[in-house]
Amino acid sequence: MENKYKIPILPLNIDLETKEILIQLNEANKNLAELKGMARTIPNEAILINSLTLQEAKDSSEVENIVTTHDDLYKADLDFKHYISSAATKEVLNYREAIQFGFFQIRKNKLLTNKVIKEVQQILERNDAGFRSVPGTTLKDSNGKIIYTPPQSSSEVKKYMDNLENFINDNKLQKIDPLIKLAIIHHQFESIHPFYDGNGRTGRIISVLYLVSNDLLELPILYLSRYITHNKREYYRLLQTIREKEDNGKEWQEWVLFILKGIEITAKDTILMIKGISELMNKYKEILRPLFGKQYKHELLNNLFFHPYTKIEYLERDMLVQRKTATKYLNKIVDAGLLEKVKISRTNYYINSQLVSLFLKTNYSNDEEIETIESIS
Repeated sequence: MENKYKIPILPLNIDLETKEILIQLNEANKNLAELKGMARTIPNEAILINSLTLQEAKDSSEVENIVTTHDDLYKADLDFKHYISSAATKEVLNYREAIQFGFFQIRKNKLLTNKVIKEVQQILERNDAGFRSVPGTTLKDSNGKIIYTPPQSSSEVKKYMDNLENFINDNKLQKIDPLIKLAIIHHQFESIHPFYDGNGRTGRIISVLYLVSNDLLELPILYLSRYITHNKREYYRLLQTIREKEDNGKEWQEWVLFILKGIEITAKDTILMIKGISELMNKYKEILRPLFGKQYKHELLNNLFFHPYTKIEYLERDMLVQRKTATKYLNKIVDAGLLEKVKISRTNYYINSQLVSLFLKTNYSNDEEIETIESIS
């Protein structure tokens, strides 16, 4: 039976500071703070932004069953025009571009506005349709039954999104911990479902940007999509149960606990990943410094970690050397066992296999069934 959930105007009139939530909130905040500090151990922030947002893009897209491989992504990252082997790869790379665009907007203005949200979705979907203005959008289960109808008129969508924008940016509206607020924001956005396409991925980007806008993170590196992918069925169940209960205080508490647990787990997981990157960079540096002597520059190490798959042209650019010198450097690193050389067509590519293996090891196994709720986006 179709659900007639009436979206609330924020703030909620529900006590979400229960004993259980406050205990979990403490764990989430503690690990998030550790993650923020751990990120500072990587001197070149571009390495984390590039690598971890690509991982986030892959996992967030998998929530929507847009599945691609690391190999496709890294090849596409090398040469966008020639190595995008599927529409799925293109969508994942659009996601990374969208999250990086949003991050730089937030870093500049510290505001997560509807304008930024629209621009993020525009990059994701490569269209400028903006908020929905035509009725007809519904959410269906795996059998095609309508289970929820979001606001239909453009005026309703605008009203709820204006309220959400105000709630996101005005901390005086409700004195509540930002992580509890994040859980409310995420559910509210997904229920408004303001776009024709890309609501799920846009909503997950909003969550990361919100953490940055509140100085809980300095970089967009909280890997929440992996947790959602791994707990897909529960994620969609909790989203929906709030819509199905009139007196839904208990259901809101369960939802907040789920999101807070996700923040704790993914913060811990990302800390391990960053530690792994840091240790691997130090290992490479210890080998490369004596290998190159006075010719060693930190740009060499940065290149190998900014691009898990690199090529001669990138090293020429990053180290300001001639092609012959760049080729010599890369072959020397291959001989040292730090890169794997692969020829595709007429071009040589150099793979940081140990870094790629690190990304694969720290990913959750994606063995969950397809979600029971499928939206039109």
